[in-house]
Amino acid sequence: THGQRTVVLVDEYDKPILDNLTNPDAARAIRDGLRSLYSVIKDSDAHIRFAFLTGVSKFSKVSLFSGLNNLRDITVSREYSALCGYTEIDLDQVFAPELAGLDRDQIRAWYNGYNWTGETVYNPFDLLLLFQERLFRPWWFETATPTFLVDLLTERHTFLPRLERLLTTEQLLSTFDVDQIATEALLFQTGYLTIDALIPVGPLVQYRLRYPNLEVRTSLNGALLERLTARRSATVEHHARLHALLLANDFPGLKDLVGAFFASIPADWYRRNPIAQYEGYYASVFYAYFAALGLDLIPEDTSHLGRLDLTLRFNQQVYLFEFKVVELSPNGRALQQIKDRRYADKYRALG
Repeated sequence: THGQRTVVLVDEYDKPILDNLTNPDAARAIRDGLRSLYSVIKDSDAHIRFAFLTGVSKFSKVSLFSGLNNLRDITVSREYSALCGYTEIDLDQVFAPELAGLDRDQIRAWYNGYNWTGETVYNPFDLLLLFQERLFRPWWFETATPTFLVDLLTERHTFLPRLERLLTTEQLLSTFDVDQIATEALLFQTGYLTIDALIPVGPLVQYRLRYPNLEVRTSLNGALLERLTARRSATVEHHARLHALLLANDFPGLKDLVGAFFASIPADWYRRNPIAQYEGYYASVFYAYFAALGLDLIPEDTSHLGRLDLTLRFNQQVYLFEFKVVELSPNGRALQQIKDRRYADKYRALG
């Protein structure tokens, strides 16, 4: 209506920058252009009733909104945690007719779990396709495999098991710019990690992050595994055999399979990396094989006597894994450490 203040809605405000992150010069130029564009909102403040901007990432006010200093960031506001997803109540009330024939626990495991310090929500895109196709698949992940993210995690030699329970600060979580992208911020702001818990540390707050659900955990680790081993066909074959061998409790077969998928690692990796990095690399590959199958894993499993590298719970059994590089630690030391520190004790009551 003429003479009334207007409402400004901007969706994906950051997309031109994100599309050019692999070309920093172009990304910086686009960022500067957008800064000029968004400064118009500030200049027109008297004529704007409400402005709302959404996007994947949170660029600092200095880099993108230097002129727009009256924004309220609601990314981790408890009251808005469920703003952009479907809640359990939505499923019960709105989508009740669609639930027939689908396992509710399976729906929750696959697509629920996104949290911004308040109510946990489902991925809407996944649910709508699930209700239409009646199949559990990584619908959201398949729309755009995060090649840039996989490349960056690989280049930084990211220790994959730690992504399950990453600790970070509020400041680091909100640091995102063309020239400075923390791994934690990138994973969180693109939806591959979400908030598990807030941990007070004196006057400050830390965030513990986790994968939101089975879809993200299996799909991202599958993509990373292919990059780490560079053998897509071998990876697919090993996956099928791994699950079958676990079901059959075929321990000699498992031993042979582990040897086979480590043997499939490209030889040039050895030439490009110091031996001190072997343990983290092999542990990441080993973990990714199991995580990509959606198995119940506890990385860096803690007890009162220490921290075990990896625990797997499957088929009424518990498997404990400790990794050592034999050139740096005597042969047999890994198994001895499992015994000496009695890592199995906490699971014996399970039978």
